[in-house]
Amino acid sequence: MIDQQDLRRLVSVRFPLFGPNKQQEIRRLVFEIAKREAMPLAAVLMAVPVGCQAYPAVKDHLVARRFPVASAGGRISESFPALDSDPSTAMPLTRAAKVPSPLRVYVEAGAESSPVVRRAREKFPSAEMIRIPGYKEYAASKAVAGMAYNRRTEELVILRGQHGRIRHCPCSPGVVPCGYHNIDLGVGCPFECSYCFLQSYTNAPGIVIPASLDGAFDAFRHFGKNIRVGSGETTDSLVFDDLTCFSGAVVDFFRGYPDSVFEFKTKSANVAGLLEVKASSNIVVGWSLNPQVAIDQEEHFSASLAERLDAARRCAAHGYRVAFHFDPVIFRPGWEGVYASVVQDIFKHVPSESIAWISLGTLRMTALQKKTIENRFPVNTILDAELLTAEDGKLRYTAEVRRDIYVRMIALLREKTAVATHLYLCMETVPMWNLVREVVHGQY
Repeated sequence: MIDQQDLRRLVSVRFPLFGPNKQQEIRRLVFEIAKREAMPLAAVLMAVPVGCQAYPAVKDHLVARRFPVASAGGRISESFPALDSDPSTAMPLTRAAKVPSPLRVYVEAGAESSPVVRRAREKFPSAEMIRIPGYKEYAASKAVAGMAYNRRTEELVILRGQHGRIRHCPCSPGVVPCGYHNIDLGVGCPFECSYCFLQSYTNAPGIVIPASLDGAFDAFRHFGKNIRVGSGETTDSLVFDDLTCFSGAVVDFFRGYPDSVFEFKTKSANVAGLLEVKASSNIVVGWSLNPQVAIDQEEHFSASLAERLDAARRCAAHGYRVAFHFDPVIFRPGWEGVYASVVQDIFKHVPSESIAWISLGTLRMTALQKKTIENRFPVNTILDAELLTAEDGKLRYTAEVRRDIYVRMIALLREKTAVATHLYLCMETVPMWNLVREVVHGQY
């Protein structure tokens, strides 16, 4: 791990005339180069040409080294944030179970007699059961940042009901919307995906689930439109299903609304509840997919690729339509070969006519999310890629890299998928859609 105090000292000695803000940017660039290239800090600084003393020249040199591919397309003028990582906030990646047992279960007044609470008592007999008058007051008393977020699975909160809310998928400014709507089946996820937006977004003090979905179902009834709706934004759709038993209730409810489509999005293989009820043609079970090497490095405690594909096979055989989300595609040397292998594996398990849609998206994040990843996963490799601020303000691969990924992935998928299978880009800009269309004629 890089010593930040040593970094501060080395930069101040090498460039004593630079002001605090300029030294801050130099430290950030030197840190990222040293991490990416596995080089000593001093070696990175010594490589700065002797005659290169003015701040613009030093920065340009370091930027070109840190972002060689992007720099080849022209000068990069971007500000780089302060380096601010705390080793004490690193996420321990050792535990016995994929879904750990909570130490404490908080039950909101009015939920005590619910089946979810009863199952929680049975599944977690050693957990302390604590009654709380209301969730709002309880949440206000809890911290959720840093180490507290790392310990979120120690506390399970069961609400007496769900304040039903259906909302459009929160697209970034300027991206093409997919028309998706979200319903929450809870807040908080036990998986530790290094890139997960929840770690820099949620303020829930633990894992939060409702005792019933009555509020969500009422919200849908009052929404009054036939829509494509799903869960999986604020928690994994199925990871807690053996506790909540919500999946069967969702299938049976949406069976009565055949002109709408509901999708469960998951990285788990917890499909037993779905297999206990009759499938409905308007229910889709969707899996986020990545090569196993990426799952091992970035999607800690989630189901393996083989487990996800076997679960998809079982759901398709039961009569459900399934979906797959290559989102995020993680760009590394040799990426195409490992993703091509995943595509091949899909069609060994699932017939193409059972696939409703496949989405494609590339790694992206806010600046805050990058800082969170650096703190919680300090040995990550995903931040070693060339991620720069894009049109929507998020850090992304260059447009050329993203276009190449999409074109190649679409070609791989179209070799196998049925013509009716819908392929779409997730959270991408109009210019990117147009760039892809220029190469893939009418494939959407």
